[in-house]
Amino acid sequence: MESFTALQESLQQVEESLQNARRYYNAVVRDYNTSLQQFPSNLVAGWFGFGPRPFFELDAEQERQAPAVRF
Repeated sequence: MESFTALQESLQQVEESLQNARRYYNAVVRDYNTSLQQFPSNLVAGWFGFGPRPFFELDAEQERQAPAVRF
């Protein structure tokens, strides 16, 4: 029973870590995209070919669901 509880906690920690990583990535992308639109960064970005980056999004409903763990 202890190993099952430990597994549940481990899976929960992994899901939370992934969620935090997605939030961090999207925050960095938002800041980056915003800086590309502000003067003088927009001039430098244009000269060197930097462009906006997409946010991390899961389009398929199946990708949004947590995987099922069966024993």
